[in-house]
Amino acid sequence: MSNSKFDTKVQELKYEVLKQIIEAYDKGDMSNIYMDIPKSISPGPKPSFRCCIYKERAIVQERIKLALGGNKDNPNIVEVIEAACDSCPISGMYITPACRGCIVHKCKEACPKDAITIVDNKPVIDMDKCIKCGRCAKACPYDAIIEQSRPCIKSCKVKAISMDEYDRAKIDNDKCIACGACVYNCPFGAIVDKSYILDTLNLLKESKEKGTKVYAIIAPAIASQFKPATFGQLVTGIKKLGFSKVYEAALGADITLYKEAKEFEEKGLMTTSCCPSFVMFVEKNFPELAKYISSSPSPMVETAMFLKRKFPGIKTVFIGPCTSKKLEYRMDKTKGAVDNAISFEELQAFLDARGVDLLTLEETNIDEASTMGRVFAKCGGISADITKLVKGEKKVEPVAMSGIDDIRANLLKLKFNKTTANFFEGMACDGGCLNGALSLHHDNIKNSVEIDRYSNAATYKDIDTAVAWYEESLKENKE
Repeated sequence: MSNSKFDTKVQELKYEVLKQIIEAYDKGDMSNIYMDIPKSISPGPKPSFRCCIYKERAIVQERIKLALGGNKDNPNIVEVIEAACDSCPISGMYITPACRGCIVHKCKEACPKDAITIVDNKPVIDMDKCIKCGRCAKACPYDAIIEQSRPCIKSCKVKAISMDEYDRAKIDNDKCIACGACVYNCPFGAIVDKSYILDTLNLLKESKEKGTKVYAIIAPAIASQFKPATFGQLVTGIKKLGFSKVYEAALGADITLYKEAKEFEEKGLMTTSCCPSFVMFVEKNFPELAKYISSSPSPMVETAMFLKRKFPGIKTVFIGPCTSKKLEYRMDKTKGAVDNAISFEELQAFLDARGVDLLTLEETNIDEASTMGRVFAKCGGISADITKLVKGEKKVEPVAMSGIDDIRANLLKLKFNKTTANFFEGMACDGGCLNGALSLHHDNIKNSVEIDRYSNAATYKDIDTAVAWYEESLKENKE
């Protein structure tokens, strides 16, 4: 296996499992995947990523379960592979060797719980008393005290991850917003997103057998992935997988912009609805602010709704960088507009399983979306666009929020009337969708440059054409 297509070995392992499942599906025999795939990935006799080949194979078997949809009784899109969890002992304040054993003992004086004692002129922390407030670390003149946290807990900004009785990661579904930060940041790959790739395979099989058409809807963040293939080659590659047509979710973003501008003119204060993890964060942590969430569906849903009005009887599959989109498309409020959702990681496995070499393909041009819709992949894109579209006396004072910490800080200001902002753009992933948890790679600067290039290449520079198509589809649907 080569990890040149991905940031991490964990992504590579997930990819290999998915790829072999798709290959087995295409051969028409999946009866032995729980035996064959683990042995293929961990042939032995020496282990390649855990203590022994037997544990490696057991973990791969659990990965196969998640690749086939995971625990049907668990509504969350993210699950923990208990066998893969390292039960990391790292948690709490830690005194490093940088401690000089000074005589001032500022750390001890700063502790509000008297958790620090001095033994042989060195501080010792009583972890039973420590509340991890960090005051001792701030007080230390040598920066010799640090807080160590499990990567999954550190990455989860909504505090949905804790430890069970065996110190394994445990997810609180009531707090989780399906952002996928823990999926990308767990060094052992013990937290994984469920895959519904089989549903996509079945849709495409049915399309081939019965003639039903399946349209792919691609997130604008895709323009920063799958390099060095061009965007046009990628579109051709997706069609070779069996999709009848490929449309940009940026087309739905144009429609969303149109609707949100109108809605803002009426409300004068609102938040975006494009990122489902952001919407869930508001609903779960700031329920009193939920009334400000835009009533517009997300660009993914808007695109699918438009296509199903325009082409009755089709099926739609969204392809994007998000864990939360896999949750959103199954929500009642989306009204079945999207029939399935897969990630960029899953698309890479799909392409490779079927031997689609993007670099050898001709380009297929798709150019329905505007520059304004395509830039939705970047944090700040919506805010920049909405200020150009809103008319009337109420001036837009936007704030673009990237990452949960930034979102929380700005929503607290809104909650307590400490802000002049009246339009709140929220994206759970740092930098926006271009850094989605299920992207192939997460180079914020490079990805941002690629999104700008993709956006500027659009023929349409404003949303007028998309809005005309949207209104025409509504009229046709009524008729």
